[in-house]
Amino acid sequence: MGTTMVRKQIYIPRRQEIFIRRISEMRGVSEGEVIRQAIEREISRELPGTTLEAAAAWDQLMRFVEERKQAVGTGEPYRWNREEIYEERASRWTRTSQE
Repeated sequence: MGTTMVRKQIYIPRRQEIFIRRISEMRGVSEGEVIRQAIEREISRELPGTTLEAAAAWDQLMRFVEERKQAVGTGEPYRWNREEIYEERASRWTRTSQE
């Protein structure tokens, strides 16, 4: 999306306002961003070719996966256990609360 924004004032039913607010809170974005995303989805549906076709999107994803596989070190799986993870997380909490 471009950086130039145009202000539009619209009227929507109260029900839509409530849903937009809920979606905004769930996604952690502004209500305006929720509306912009909905407009983009609608435009994509009406104007084919504005988004990647499914096959092109899949190819792009697979290229990304291959690049990530190349970037990883030994290829050995990361070994961990639940207790180590909990201990590390707990140490962050206690460190934060003591500061």
